[in-house]
Amino acid sequence: MLKKNMGITDRIIRLIIAALFAVLYYTGVAGGTLGIILLVLAFIMALTSLLSFCPLYYLFKFSTLKK
Repeated sequence: MLKKNMGITDRIIRLIIAALFAVLYYTGVAGGTLGIILLVLAFIMALTSLLSFCPLYYLFKFSTLKK
């Protein structure tokens, strides 16, 4: 089971950045390899935000979740 380790502010910021990356890709501002990388990062950021779990936070025993 995934233990939540992301607070609401962290999740909102990640969703905003993910949306920005997706817009840059779909409007053609970032194309080619850079565009694909941004799209993959957008997907990962959105997924971790929706799950409230970041594997890197878990690995480094870090949390932005308020106790």
